[in-house]
Amino acid sequence: MDDATAGTGSGAGAGGPVRGRAIEVVTWVANVLFAGTAVPFALGVEAMKPVAAATALVLFLAGLVVWVWALAAAFVRSARGDHIVVTTLFLVEGRVPARARWSLYGALAVCLAVTAVTAPVDPFSVLVPFLPLGLVGLWGARHGEYPRRTLPGVR
Repeated sequence: MDDATAGTGSGAGAGGPVRGRAIEVVTWVANVLFAGTAVPFALGVEAMKPVAAATALVLFLAGLVVWVWALAAAFVRSARGDHIVVTTLFLVEGRVPARARWSLYGALAVCLAVTAVTAPVDPFSVLVPFLPLGLVGLWGARHGEYPRRTLPGVR
């Protein structure tokens, strides 16, 4: 985890570098890999069956790693005083640049569409959306802006 981005105020600042762009790029690259293997197999290219299955499993395993990373980063930020809950971690609320929100959720929507089309032929494809959803959480954990946690009764 990058400590420089792990505190409050590390989100989308005006005029600063585009934060979290690498996470967005990884999400879209994973979609291209997924679609590039699963769609040909779904269209009847039998030679793609092992490649499509292996790709889906690798993307799922990567998703497991990303989820652990995202939850660990959120835990560290929460321990440092940021008020992070699941809804804010996954960009449902809070200050998030529109570009990042659209890119991350757009990639998740594309992944779900590819999954819906390919799942009848390739059951492993249902595992793949775990990765883009985890990357949404990772973006939130690394670059989201959260209020400081307040303790009840403490002034």
